[in-house]
Amino acid sequence: MILESCLVKHRFDFSGKVAIITGGSSGIGFEIARMLIAGGARVLMSGRDEIKGELAVRELEKGTGQKVHFVKADVSVPDQCEKIINSAVQRYGTIDIVINNAGVFKANPIENVTEKEFDWIVDTNLKGAFFICKYAVPFLKKNRAGAIINISSDAGLHGNKLSTAYCASKGGLTLFTKALALDLASYGIRVNCVCPGDIATPMLEKDLETREEPEKYLTAMTESYPVGRLGRPEEVASVVCFLASGASDFVTGAAWSVDGGITA
Repeated sequence: MILESCLVKHRFDFSGKVAIITGGSSGIGFEIARMLIAGGARVLMSGRDEIKGELAVRELEKGTGQKVHFVKADVSVPDQCEKIINSAVQRYGTIDIVINNAGVFKANPIENVTEKEFDWIVDTNLKGAFFICKYAVPFLKKNRAGAIINISSDAGLHGNKLSTAYCASKGGLTLFTKALALDLASYGIRVNCVCPGDIATPMLEKDLETREEPEKYLTAMTESYPVGRLGRPEEVASVVCFLASGASDFVTGAAWSVDGGITA
């Protein structure tokens, strides 16, 4: 009964909290934003597509009475990571939750991966999260509290075919999470990552468009999951919100699999 009451008290209660979400205009990021807003958080999202971002803002604001803000920025550029953090601080005066969700993927055998493609994947998936954290940490330290959640991948835990650059970026992100958790634990700042399997998102749709037989590929992908289906964005978002909430105060440096059992 004590444990149940604790969970009820803390789950998704973000009243007065300020959250930053990179890549928040669609898929997992959008669902994270929706859940945070439902819990009372003030949210600032970033993305590279301003039109897409503003459409997401309008959708998120519907019927909530909560103002959502969007900043056009490319996290692969460190100066723009600083811009995102400064925009949140200037608007809200503080930061409590940082969610590094921006990510890209492209399947390619290593001999076909160009330096430009490698940089695009690694700079977005790893470098962006690194510099968002770099610029956010001083404000979190000032509060002596906070939560950072990085969206890694099952490919950040094991190898995937035709995904050398992607696995390098997500594997790096998983270990970066653990290293940063050690550095920040004494400041009351928790750092965790979530490692989703294949989730029904626009990123997956783009990947399917590059496959020779997309329906056959999707069927084979689905059948590889012990639970017999792909994941939904809200299923990842709910774990992210748990890690951002007071219900997970004893959790830091963890990599949470949300993958229908595929890494098992």
